[in-house]
Amino acid sequence: MKKYHSPCPVETTLNLIGNKWKLLIVYNLLEGKKRFGELKKSISATKNQNISQAVLTQNLRELEEAKILKRKVYAQVPPRVEYALTPLGESLNGVLESLATWGECYKQF
Repeated sequence: MKKYHSPCPVETTLNLIGNKWKLLIVYNLLEGKKRFGELKKSISATKNQNISQAVLTQNLRELEEAKILKRKVYAQVPPRVEYALTPLGESLNGVLESLATWGECYKQF
């Protein structure tokens, strides 16, 4: 996890969630846990652009490694996997709310 650390706290945050897909993953998981397909569909609807399975998988792995989300695998056939935010991930809610507020204000210019 140290690979995300920087002397600058803003850079540390951007290292963790600084791409468009990670922000949207966190944003969509703030609503609650989701399965892979639900998350893919939800992100694509939010962005109005499809996210590939490979890109979603890579971003989910990175967020799990950073302890932002957790992955729960159910031992059943067919296999079921759910993703949910950790308490650390849920603490990003205020950050995303601030970004949304700023974005709404910016649209007025």
